Amino acid sequence: MTDPAAQFAQRFAACPLVAILRGLTPDEALPVAGALVDAGFTLIEVPLNSPDPFTSIEKIVKAYGDRAIIGAGTVLRTTQVTDVANAGGTLIVSPNTDTAVIEASVAAGLISLPGYFTPSEGFAAVAAGAHGLKLFPADGTTPAMLKAQRAVLPRDLPVLAVGGITPDTMAQWVAAGANGFGLGSNLYRVGKPAAEIAADAQRFVTAVKAVL
Repeated sequence: MTDPAAQFAQRFAACPLVAILRGLTPDEALPVAGALVDAGFTLIEVPLNSPDPFTSIEKIVKAYGDRAIIGAGTVLRTTQVTDVANAGGTLIVSPNTDTAVIEASVAAGLISLPGYFTPSEGFAAVAAGAHGLKLFPADGTTPAMLKAQRAVLPRDLPVLAVGGITPDTMAQWVAAGANGFGLGSNLYRVGKPAAEIAADAQRFVTAVKAVL
């Protein structure tokens, strides 16, 4: 089995963007994921408050697991970590810093990418074994706060800004120390045609390559 940290580092280096597919249905799973993967996305999460998320994860893993890391978002309990693994997912993303969820993810050989907002939460996540952090909600703070946190967080730790990110705002976050981004409603929303998702995905990929 590929080391999770190495696998994440490889995919993240290829494209440091996580597609957040909140509300995705199993019927949408393959066309949406296909549009994202073809645009260059290598990290995809299906939040667990979506309809039948484990079926969507399983379908995307079977179709695109050789090209991208697939997993779940809004993972709040350790039992859900097991459910994601059983569906074939390897990425565990949370909106919060729950060390039990982080530790369970790492113990299961999965990639842990928890949400954090304060230095205390960030260091607790690092101590629990997180492979990266997502600053959430980024639209509830400023790049200046991230810059201050990056002065003390481990330099080699990937930090993603998540919440309200657009292609035009990426540069200021990168300047403050962001290594990548999580993209939600500005990339995907329920019922958005796959062709529009593909076009927006390409814009995000082009924008992040220009600033990193």
